[in-house]
Amino acid sequence: MDGQFNDISATVEADRAHVWHHLFQHAALDHRDPRILVEGKGMTVWDQTGRDYLDAVSGGVWTVNVGYGRESIANAVRDQLLKMNYFAGSAGTIPAAQFAARLVEKTPGLSRVFFANSGSEANEKAFKMVRQIAHKHHGGKKWKILYRERDYHGTSLGAMAACGQEQRRDQYGPFPDGFVAVPHCLEYRAQWDDEDYGVRAANAIEEIILREGPDTVGAICLEPITAGGGVITPPPGYWERVQEICTKYDILIHMDEVVCGMGRTGEWFGYQHYGIKPDFVTTAKGLASGYAAISCLITTEEVFEKFRSDPDDPMSYFRDISTFGGCTAGPAAALENMRIIEDENLLANTNAMGDLLMDRLMELKDKHAVVGDVRGKGLFCGLELVADRATKEPLDEKLCEAVVGACDAEGVIIGKTSRSFKGFNNTLCLSPALIVGPSEITRITETIDRALAKLSA
Repeated sequence: MDGQFNDISATVEADRAHVWHHLFQHAALDHRDPRILVEGKGMTVWDQTGRDYLDAVSGGVWTVNVGYGRESIANAVRDQLLKMNYFAGSAGTIPAAQFAARLVEKTPGLSRVFFANSGSEANEKAFKMVRQIAHKHHGGKKWKILYRERDYHGTSLGAMAACGQEQRRDQYGPFPDGFVAVPHCLEYRAQWDDEDYGVRAANAIEEIILREGPDTVGAICLEPITAGGGVITPPPGYWERVQEICTKYDILIHMDEVVCGMGRTGEWFGYQHYGIKPDFVTTAKGLASGYAAISCLITTEEVFEKFRSDPDDPMSYFRDISTFGGCTAGPAAALENMRIIEDENLLANTNAMGDLLMDRLMELKDKHAVVGDVRGKGLFCGLELVADRATKEPLDEKLCEAVVGACDAEGVIIGKTSRSFKGFNNTLCLSPALIVGPSEITRITETIDRALAKLSA
């Protein structure tokens, strides 16, 4: 980074005294300064001391898909804000209409876009639509929503009710009724001894549906690839069978693409790898690469029409709003973000660099017995660390944190599962920006290599 930082000690102290950081134990700041990130360019960020880091997690939570310092996105947002910054979503705006049209081009079969400002909120909108459809069209019966162990859908109480991660839920209950868990599909930690594991894991969903009663289940909410629950790619046959089951019992499919959406897996959306025909797709994070707050619920014309059945009934339409879903900065940034992905061929780069990353991670598995499993799709990868390969005993969480810390000490920021499952927060998470190249892949994996070597030493 060019130049010297000015003295920002007052800012550091203001942060320490007044900012409540996310997902952070503040006792750590009793003995050190908070890290304040002051600049980013490409895949590099700088802190207040002038130290640079290679960001291998796209802003910490799978968000900055096209990298830092994109002047064209900043200009698009600035220009739009000067012209028209906001109006409630009861009226339209030019960037919202334009981005909705572009978004449905990328999601064949879907045609309507509801704008919101976070993934949690987008998922809440889907849950509320399912409940209203139950009241309007099923006599109130099909009101239950299935969710999967290890999946995560947001921070609100409704989203937490659909959270398959026990530590995320702990101390926040009681939760709303009608959210029902189905088993996870992580073959590495198999729950059944079955050659066709993907089909068996999907059949477990049917068993839950039959237990609850098909006439009570309105929707199932799933991540196409589980993110914070361990970077879980579905086994072969899983999604095809899920589709069959949902069609059979008239259950709406809600794909939570908050992490996987906008190119992260090498397709525009993760479900597009698996031939799924969703009724709802929710997306946020990489939608505008963090340059503005935006999320979307995308749905079918069939779902949309369910709320137009009786225009004379003031209770018949979807009576909901997202205040900041009316901000124009989000769709303006998202339009330019999408253009960058297209013009720079970042989906192709994601697939090529994803293959390279997976190859390098498999080499680490061959070299280090502590790596039990390598999983991923595109630039969305994980290494599950174990104390014993034979028994698959998870590596102690503090040792996993030590690997993350060792990488950080070398100037590479990686992630790990945390606050998900007691005893199973043992997966390292990698999600570099879609602009990543071979040199960055090499630096990331060589740094992890040295960090893993320190464990055995």
